[in-house]
Amino acid sequence: MHRRWKILIGVVVGLFVLLILNSLVVTNETKDAETTVEGAQLIDAFGGELQVTDTGKKDGSPIVLLHCYTCDMQWWDGMLPELEKDHRVIRIDLLGHGGSEKPAEGYTMENQASTVAAVLNQLGISQATVVGHSLGFAVATAMAEKSPGLVARLVNIDEAPDNDHCDYPFVANLGYWPLIGPATYRVTPDWAVRDALKVSFAPGYNLAQGFENPDQPVDSYREMTYSSYKKTAGDEDDFVSEKPLDERLAALPAPIPLLVIYGVEDQLCDAQEASDAYRDVPGASVSLIEDALTVFDVEMGQVREHAEVSKRL
Repeated sequence: MHRRWKILIGVVVGLFVLLILNSLVVTNETKDAETTVEGAQLIDAFGGELQVTDTGKKDGSPIVLLHCYTCDMQWWDGMLPELEKDHRVIRIDLLGHGGSEKPAEGYTMENQASTVAAVLNQLGISQATVVGHSLGFAVATAMAEKSPGLVARLVNIDEAPDNDHCDYPFVANLGYWPLIGPATYRVTPDWAVRDALKVSFAPGYNLAQGFENPDQPVDSYREMTYSSYKKTAGDEDDFVSEKPLDERLAALPAPIPLLVIYGVEDQLCDAQEASDAYRDVPGASVSLIEDALTVFDVEMGQVREHAEVSKRL
C-alpha cells in the first residue's frame, strides 16, 4: 500500500510538472504573420504585421470591417459582394487573429486601435465607416477615442457596453484558468470547439452558414496562440470594466453617428439591456433584430444605409 501511494504521488507530481512546462511554453508562444486569404497583403504597423484586404470601388466611401474574438476577416465573406458594389472595403485581421502577427504581448484595445489606425494611414484612408463585430467594436471605440479623424461613422454588431449585461458559460471561463487553460487549449477536439461557439449565436443557428469553408469557425480558433486567446479576452474585459463603451462614446468631443445592431436571441448577453445602454449616446440609432437566423440581408442593408445616410449628418 505504501508503495502504491508513492507511485500515485509520483504520477501526480509528474503531471503537475508537465502542466507547468506546457503553460510556460504555450503562454509565451508567438507566430509570424502570413497571408491566408487570396489577394490579402501584410502591412507592418504599430503593434505588428496585420493581414489586410482592400477591395471594392477604390473611389467609393470606405468601410472598415473588424471581426469578433476568435474570428478573422473571413467571417465577413458573405457581406463582401454587396458592400463592394458602392464602397472601398477594408478587412483587417486584428493582432493575434487570422493571418496577422501573434506577439506575446500587446493585445490591449488601445494597442489594437493604434495598429489598425496605422494600417489605415498607410492605405490613405480617413473618414471611414468602421464596423465592429463584438471585440471589433471595442477596438473601433478605442480608435474613435484615439484617432477620431479616421472614424466618420460607427456600426456596432452585438457588443455590449460592458460585461454586466452578459453571462459567460463556466466552460468558457475554464479556458483562462492557470495551468488548466493552456492544457485544454491544446487538446480540445474540433467538435468541442463547435459546441462552445454555438452559444455565441441564436439557438438553432447553423454555424457553417455563410462560410465557403464550413470549418472556418474552428479554423479561426485554431489560428490563434494561447497567449493571444487569453490576453485578448483579458484586455478587452479590462477596457470595458474601466469605462463602458457607451460612456466612452458619449464622452467624445464630437458625436460620431452610431448604428447598433443586436440580435434578440443572443445567448450570451441580454440584447434589450445591452442595446438600450447605447440609446443615450449622441447620434446613436439602435436596431433590435427579432429573427437573426434569416435577416442577413437586412443587417447588411442597414450597414450600407448607415454608411450612405449618416455621412450627411
